[in-house]
Amino acid sequence: MKIKEPRWRRDGEMPDHRFSLANERTFLAWIRTAMAILAGAIAVDQLTPQIAPPPVRIFLCLVLAVIGSTLAWEAYRRWSLQEQAMRQKQELPHAWLLVAMTTVVALAGTVVAVLILLR
Repeated sequence: MKIKEPRWRRDGEMPDHRFSLANERTFLAWIRTAMAILAGAIAVDQLTPQIAPPPVRIFLCLVLAVIGSTLAWEAYRRWSLQEQAMRQKQELPHAWLLVAMTTVVALAGTVVAVLILLR
């Protein structure tokens, strides 16, 4: 079965392969990060059941899982927007989600650190 390519891939000019491959490596780095965050959610749930009361632990796991899932979706969206911009010789779009994800992950890390200290 042949997968139909998006219409935007037929628009504009094919960018230099080096830039497309660099964009793909960035996409893969985002996917690896999303997987690591999801693994962190599983680890908090399965490996540290005594780190916090169940509602706190479950909330932390859910936040991390949502962040990981969002990051995976955003990785593809960002990759395609970058490819489209390169094809149209436009400025690369800003990734607004980077600031939000960084803030939430930093807060989750702080919560985990506090929970470890209070244990």
